[in-house]
Amino acid sequence: MSIKNFQDLINDVHDKGICQECGGCVSFCSSATYNVIGFTEPYSPPVYINKDQCLECGICYYICPQTHVLDEELNKTFNFEGYDSMPMGFVRDIYSCQSTDDEFLEHGTDGGVVNSIINYMLEKKICDGAIVSSAERPFSRTALFSKTKDDLLKASGIRLDQSPQLDEVQKFSTYTHTIREMNHFKFNKLAIVGTSCQIDTIRCMQHLGITPSENIEICLGLFCYENFIFDSSQIRKFEREFRLKFQDIQKLNIKEDLYITLKDDGTEHETVHVPFDRLKEYMRPACHACSDFSNIYSDISFGGLGSEEKFTTVITRTEKGQKLVTDAIKAGIIRAADLDDEAKSKLKDVITDFSRSKLRRMESFMNSRP
Repeated sequence: MSIKNFQDLINDVHDKGICQECGGCVSFCSSATYNVIGFTEPYSPPVYINKDQCLECGICYYICPQTHVLDEELNKTFNFEGYDSMPMGFVRDIYSCQSTDDEFLEHGTDGGVVNSIINYMLEKKICDGAIVSSAERPFSRTALFSKTKDDLLKASGIRLDQSPQLDEVQKFSTYTHTIREMNHFKFNKLAIVGTSCQIDTIRCMQHLGITPSENIEICLGLFCYENFIFDSSQIRKFEREFRLKFQDIQKLNIKEDLYITLKDDGTEHETVHVPFDRLKEYMRPACHACSDFSNIYSDISFGGLGSEEKFTTVITRTEKGQKLVTDAIKAGIIRAADLDDEAKSKLKDVITDFSRSKLRRMESFMNSRP
């Protein structure tokens, strides 16, 4: 059987409209020195640039989260027996947590737990830095290398003093190009914060021993039902539909639906509730092809779903992830709500419902493809 190459990736993924644009194939191409493949258009799949220099090694095809070549190996590594019996993946334990740091709690998403744990890892020299998602403007995020608490705070939320020049911005996207940023820090012990497709790619890289995946100390996965992308016409439509202005958006929060906090007008913050079913036309097309809501291959998964206001739902999946959360709680870095078995069961039920909903959406989408 011949080895799959980038042309096969184009045929099997790009041409079907399911490329996640994670950047794994470009960043870790064996022929990267020769600039064989690359991104030439924003928010579009990579293309051949110097095709004649391609080694046809197959790495790009193997690490793509949409080819699923290594699913069997990864499922075994992460104790995943399939969505029928494990709709939210293998779970060691589940918590509802909150940061004990007032700054992380104020500026972070939900309970500020992810940044608190990263900061704890930095202080304890468990990692040298972390690649996190930083908000540039509403619905626009970029990957940022953080190695201090100040870096983490700057990456949290959308800053009140930002005034995005919307006329100059052609497209906004909530999808962060974490993997491309990772390639710039080959000699650090890294913590990675990513969506399920990004963590999937990283785990494939680790399984194949692709540099710099050996330097990734821990994978912190985010719950992800879908990401959004806006061109200028969609921005105007979104503003009309939900009666708001992009420049007034202070914070985005995803729980059962999308919650948008607007800037304080001098009286109090206004929160706009947007049901997911009204966001379909703003959704990144490739998200239709993803089945993983709760980030089954991460060491720890995080999200606001199921927890009370200002708390983060935390799922531990690996021994490393369990130890980190346990140590962070013992050290007083985060506090865990007192959940009995019934409360944990209800929390799992909520996440299971979203997981199954995303799986059904993926199956329907793929069955409709030619």
